[in-house]
Amino acid sequence: MKRVLIGILGSTLDRGTTSERWEKWRPTVSLFQHEDLLIDRLELLYEPPFAALTELVAADIRLVSPETEVRLHQIRFGRDPWDLADVYGALHDWARAYPFDREKEDYLIHITTGTHIAQITLFVLNDAGFLPGRLIQTSPPRGGKRVSSQGPGHYALIDLDLSRYDALSTRFARDAADVTGFLKSGIPTRSEPFNQLISRIEQVALRSKAPILLTGPTGAGKSQLARRVYELRHQRGGLDGPMVEVNCATLTGDTAASALFGHIRGSFTGAQKDRPGLLREAHKGLLFLDEIGELGLDEQAMLLRALEDKTFLPVGSDRPVKSDFQLIAGTNRDLRKAVSEGHFREDLLSRIQLWTFSLPALRDRREDLAPNLDYELRRFAETEGRQITFNKEARDAFLRFAEAPDTPWHGNFRDFNAAIVRMGTLAQRGRIHREDVNEEITRLRDSWLRPQTAAVETVDLSAVLSPAQLDQLDSFDRVQLAHVVAVCQRCKSISEAGRELFAISRTKRSVTNDSDRLKKYLTKWNLTFQGVTR
Repeated sequence: MKRVLIGILGSTLDRGTTSERWEKWRPTVSLFQHEDLLIDRLELLYEPPFAALTELVAADIRLVSPETEVRLHQIRFGRDPWDLADVYGALHDWARAYPFDREKEDYLIHITTGTHIAQITLFVLNDAGFLPGRLIQTSPPRGGKRVSSQGPGHYALIDLDLSRYDALSTRFARDAADVTGFLKSGIPTRSEPFNQLISRIEQVALRSKAPILLTGPTGAGKSQLARRVYELRHQRGGLDGPMVEVNCATLTGDTAASALFGHIRGSFTGAQKDRPGLLREAHKGLLFLDEIGELGLDEQAMLLRALEDKTFLPVGSDRPVKSDFQLIAGTNRDLRKAVSEGHFREDLLSRIQLWTFSLPALRDRREDLAPNLDYELRRFAETEGRQITFNKEARDAFLRFAEAPDTPWHGNFRDFNAAIVRMGTLAQRGRIHREDVNEEITRLRDSWLRPQTAAVETVDLSAVLSPAQLDQLDSFDRVQLAHVVAVCQRCKSISEAGRELFAISRTKRSVTNDSDRLKKYLTKWNLTFQGVTR
């Protein structure tokens, strides 16, 4: 492969016109005086005022290294070579236009010459992949900058592919684990899909300012995760402003727009003074809109403009105000379905769903219940100021109940947290015993009873059966099948539907396969789970 050097003329360090210049260390020329560094081609960038110096340096390089092809490129940094925007723009444009051929050529980027801004820009462009290759840095001989007796100085190659450095890779892996652990509040979760989800959220949180949409059932932890993302970005310098959090279900009627976007005095009855609004309060920070699916269509339109233009109109005002914030939205609704029903704007959904992450329900993360139990005990100690523990029998009994497949955890982590708080509050001398656990299990089961589950749910079977099939149904089979179809339609999977339909009988069997049992029942009527739920 040919070796190609890309560098910027050093208007000061490379300077010299008399014969004494050969005794002076000149970084660009010195690179070609190393016997162990052969360079096939030099791409030398220079500014117009230094054209004559560039020609002289090129001539000297051809003299010491006749086999090297020297190409000169005039580049304009603008009025101020210390202006980052001008320098970056000029070097970026040059790099984008250069015909790199990495299959045939090996590139070195010289970062010793040029202003500090130019050197930083070369580094950034290399890191971003616009200037591919390795960085090379030169230094003068020890004891001075005269090269006549001490040689051409030294050079060092810097490869930004950090995966090649075991120590750095180990450190970065540890740092990444620390960040991921921060987002999980330090909980050593065991669910691999959940850990992968948090790792991806961490990457997005640190690299993107685009909106993030968190979906999942109520109590799955969307609010807490949003707060951890904010704290992470606040620590890393990405956000300077505050976190503003609001549940959109609480914004109703005429007050919704005023709460979000503010109002001016006298804009409506009761508006006795100006109100800044939550969007303005979130300037340079993070706005978390929980249950965004409950927001009205008018407010959705105003929010869309605020996201796209960073401006919005307070109620009663004709003067737009600015607010630059990052949005995290949360919802337990299917927003695509809401769009089809006319309850949610499609353009707003397109704007906020670039990064969409679905948080699983607690029942889908049963392997994480034990580490979350330890976390809840620590949190209780922090908030209540006293330590509580389980004895072994009580802890085992509670985890058996919590991890059982038929324990629904309808309220997810809200139910789980409430259970720990109740047991901790009632625990004698800070110790939770088996009778405390039994009492809490009874309390939880009572809270999960749903009146509607006692009644038989019905659906229109004509949507899933043909008229001929309906004619063959007895009244008893019709009621039973309608209830089964109704349960299937509100469950996300055939396993979940099977657990609900066979919740009582499954406890009496040593081996349970609810999904197979339900599948066989549906097959009896030439139906499938996918067929009745679409």
